[in-house]
Amino acid sequence: MSVLTPDRVFASSPITDKDEAIREAGRQLVGAGAVTDSYVDAMFDREKTLSTYMGNFLAIPHGTNEAKDEVLDSALVFIRTAAPIDWDGNEVRFVVGIAGKDGGHLEILSKIALIFSEEEEVEKLLAAPDAEALYALLGSVNEE
Repeated sequence: MSVLTPDRVFASSPITDKDEAIREAGRQLVGAGAVTDSYVDAMFDREKTLSTYMGNFLAIPHGTNEAKDEVLDSALVFIRTAAPIDWDGNEVRFVVGIAGKDGGHLEILSKIALIFSEEEEVEKLLAAPDAEALYALLGSVNEE
């Protein structure tokens, strides 16, 4: 099963702030059947204790360990914002909502980290013309 599907890749989201970004990522994960509404609250709880800004214009909001029972399935949501948003003083263009069933989030996180560790890959993601092109660039997250 693919953790990322084309319908969960957004190329030009009008999101303008961090709270809105977390809410939208959570809403998409709920819509995908991956998490309960309570998990979205846990995403905000996580952010209060530890920023999920990762560098290279990337933030990966996710729930707390206590919320792992609210994860129903593994899924990923990829949102590129139309304009940079302020994430605790850092510029973010990519918001990746993540839910991993039975610890699967660590494997998913490492695949995302690999993509974003290469500045060249980040440039390609910034330049991609649409969601289809973004999805093609992110295909490795679905590989076993």
